[in-house]
Amino acid sequence: MLPKLPDCLTNFCPEVGIVLGSGLGFFAESLDVCGRLAYEQIPGFPTSTVPGHAGQFVYGKLKGRKVICMQGRFHYYEGYNMEQLSLPIQLMSSLGISTLFLTNAAGGINTLYKPGDFMLIADHINFLGTNPLIGKGDENGLLFTDMSAVYDSNLRSQIRVWAKDSDISLHEGVYLATTGPCYETPAEIRAFASIGADAVGMSTVPEAIIARQLGLRIIGLSCITNLAAGLSESPLSHDEVSQTADKVKNIFARLLAGSVELV
Repeated sequence: MLPKLPDCLTNFCPEVGIVLGSGLGFFAESLDVCGRLAYEQIPGFPTSTVPGHAGQFVYGKLKGRKVICMQGRFHYYEGYNMEQLSLPIQLMSSLGISTLFLTNAAGGINTLYKPGDFMLIADHINFLGTNPLIGKGDENGLLFTDMSAVYDSNLRSQIRVWAKDSDISLHEGVYLATTGPCYETPAEIRAFASIGADAVGMSTVPEAIIARQLGLRIIGLSCITNLAAGLSESPLSHDEVSQTADKVKNIFARLLAGSVELV
């Protein structure tokens, strides 16, 4: 059962949900903000424990759309289970969103990528060793959800055209999710490249799976904040992730706002 939310939020009826990844929470301030709701005010709701994740819903209008943002997400490596990771997506779906934008900071595996680049997620690889749909079912039994087209191809096509016309470089590729919290080894990165991964991170995939099961239209957008292990000359750190995200935040804000307008 989903937690009860205040009437000001349930009456808002958002059309678009956005999950903001590491270093990307600033985007919520781009909204014409109508209200905020801290996660700790929601009964039974998890709390964000990672630096750069403010831990609140921010809702308002953007480009004529009613939008709700998660300013801070939850991760498997924080000790949360898949049911807890699913809860925010289920909650936003219950509020009425039909389109979900999943953003993240990711390490670049594709050798054409460099820190500060952006990647539309065309597909993903679930390397978490688990799945948010395990044990879930309805009156017909377990949920065997089709995953052949998770990320909406029509909207992706429109975003690519918009980005090109706006002179924003935008890659498109495959995102691979690991559990974290440690970064990957060079050997793991070579293995991931061999199975078709272009970028790697520690989020997004559980949210995409549950959103797909709920019938939401999904767009995934990665900010390539660092080169993956073995491709970078310096040690990997969360500080690097935050610093890179901060350097490109204006371009990211334009890209995400332009994409929301296309919904």
